[in-house]
Amino acid sequence: MTGPLAGLRVIDVGTRISAPFCAGLLGEQGAEVIKVEDPRGGDFMRTIGPFDGDRSLFWAGEGRGRRGVTCNLRDPEGQRLFRRLVATADVVCENFRPGTMEGWHVGPDDCDPKLVWARISVFGQDGPWSRRPGLDRLGIGYGGLLHLTGYPDRPPVRPGVTVSDYLTGVFAAEAVMAALWERDTKGTGHGRVVDAPLYGAVLRILEWTIAGHDRLGVVREREGNRLKNSAPLDNYPTKDGKYVCVVAGSDANFARLCRAMERDDLLDDPKWKTLAGRAAKADEINGIVADWTSSLTAAEVEARCIAHDVPVGTAYSAADIAADGHMAARRDLVTVDDPVVGPVRQQAPFPRYVGEPPSTPAGAPTLGQHNDDIWCGLVGLTTDELAGCRERGVI
Repeated sequence: MTGPLAGLRVIDVGTRISAPFCAGLLGEQGAEVIKVEDPRGGDFMRTIGPFDGDRSLFWAGEGRGRRGVTCNLRDPEGQRLFRRLVATADVVCENFRPGTMEGWHVGPDDCDPKLVWARISVFGQDGPWSRRPGLDRLGIGYGGLLHLTGYPDRPPVRPGVTVSDYLTGVFAAEAVMAALWERDTKGTGHGRVVDAPLYGAVLRILEWTIAGHDRLGVVREREGNRLKNSAPLDNYPTKDGKYVCVVAGSDANFARLCRAMERDDLLDDPKWKTLAGRAAKADEINGIVADWTSSLTAAEVEARCIAHDVPVGTAYSAADIAADGHMAARRDLVTVDDPVVGPVRQQAPFPRYVGEPPSTPAGAPTLGQHNDDIWCGLVGLTTDELAGCRERGVI
């Protein structure tokens, strides 16, 4: 791929989502990404469905845009190979439990000091909980998001995707770029180690939650699809079984919505005059809007709201996304040529630059697909040495 990071080399030695996603984001900006996997099965993402034949479509999306090699980091010979590989690189992305890579003698202190490390974990590289096991769910739970997600009279609900994994990957990629800028423009010659725990990314986006508790003693709770201080606002049902989000809390937007619903009479009713009044009777005003949306299809609700400049949007399914004209015009989906199952439609790289079309990543590699290219062509092993590594289970 081309882009502003062309010439940068990133070693992805992570598994599952967060660290590989961080590496993938750098790759979408032009960096060369080399994926290092355990030869005894590779990234766990290869085993997670849904499957097209024997190919994980989860892996087909998350493993794209990189070349793949195998290396047994539990073996001293594999550790030496890894150190030789990262000496050719600029960035290492990993998400093992803290202390794991040091135990394998391939941590930051064991490798070239010029490297920038993105180290992602659940609880961070230090602190009393640093070595506790965990996955995405713990990140959203400990970080405070799970407590806020769902309805007040029901148990917390996890978001529909692995939010803390992806979010931490984004934050880590941003910090990697800052460390590279410092290394290369200030001439330090040394990288940095980015400490990016899953819970920290979630904690960072909690809005006023912490300040409200500190200054007002408020413990923020679940509110469902509504906000206590705003109405009408909800995900409203439609005649065709979909849901549309209408945001009409402000006086101006409420007036526009009334006209879209052909309910100018609501504007003359004193109890709907102010936002505070509408919020105080949120069930009633939201019920009025829900009755209106339920009589129309989602497309009809959108059309009437758009005609009156009311913020509106349908809760899209994958089928809706695939058929959407706006996304098609912006080329938000690309077709990736997967080496196993062939063309697979996926999300395009994001974000991109004005005036430039989205690039199409290479398909996710098969396990060890580029061993010859990397270990011989880049690291410098002979073909006989490579064959010996294979026989000994090093790669």
